[in-house]
Amino acid sequence: MAGASLFPLRKLPGLDLVPGVQAGSSGTVPWPGFPVSSQPVPTALAQVDREKIYQWINELSSPETRENALLELSKKRESVPDLAPMLWHSFGTIAALLQEIVNIYPSINPPTLTAHQSNRVCNALALLQCVASHPETRSAFLAAHIPLFLYPFLHTVSKTRPFEYLRLTSLGVIGALVKTDEQEVINFLLTTEIIPLCLRIMESGSELSKTVATFILQKILLDDTGLAYICQTYERFSHVAMILGKMVLQLSKEPSARLLKHVVRCYLRLSDNPRAREALRQCLPDQLKDTTFAQVLKDDTTTKRWLAQLVKNLQEGQVTDPRGIPLPPQ
Repeated sequence: MAGASLFPLRKLPGLDLVPGVQAGSSGTVPWPGFPVSSQPVPTALAQVDREKIYQWINELSSPETRENALLELSKKRESVPDLAPMLWHSFGTIAALLQEIVNIYPSINPPTLTAHQSNRVCNALALLQCVASHPETRSAFLAAHIPLFLYPFLHTVSKTRPFEYLRLTSLGVIGALVKTDEQEVINFLLTTEIIPLCLRIMESGSELSKTVATFILQKILLDDTGLAYICQTYERFSHVAMILGKMVLQLSKEPSARLLKHVVRCYLRLSDNPRAREALRQCLPDQLKDTTFAQVLKDDTTTKRWLAQLVKNLQEGQVTDPRGIPLPPQ
């Protein structure tokens, strides 16, 4: 497929949201053991011709010039601090980006999405992520319910690279929202189906998609409203606990320190809720209680501390016999 070569050329939007998941200076995604360059971008490259930015934004409104404008703007989005307000307030721009998204819907089912189609719509998603990240445009972005346009992409299950890239970039937009730790973001997401969508990706996605999806769930849990929502019913809690348990089992076979870190943090946050804590005493995977991940976490003091605190939280308040040994549940 000729368009497949497009994938390595650009940074995957959203990967910088998760600690340990960052794009390298070449625009490719580093895998474990592959060093990431920390060299700063030369000043000459960082300076963008404002007139060209205005021109590309105007060109988004025309189907004939849109594809190239999407590519150029997505490449420049990190070097133009006020690009988000420019996109949001320019006539017809957001409508054009949404049109790019809607145009892909027929290729989702049946799954016929090509690499070229995927790369093009991901350029549009990268610009929406820019809008979602900016404090001046985030509230309006949520009020317009724009994240809902991305949910059909998160529903896809095809394992082909174009679909994986599409899901990962869509998760990046949601990740950009939750990274802000703002209450209005969590309140909005809890009115949508984002939690079951993330849980499905956490269960069956690629490692990168699982990592971003788990990061999103973690951010929701770290909010008091989000934690209360997930622990409000047994069905919600048990669904989350079941998926996390499956992930721990999978991680014991195919270790990933960065993914394990987010899984442990989710468990630790759940243990802050009294009802969830009681349930976790019965269902916390044995692999988190023994030395299964000792080698994976040997250099990760933060995750080791979280894991120790999790075990401590689950031990506190247990009924013990006179020798201090926890008694089995009645």
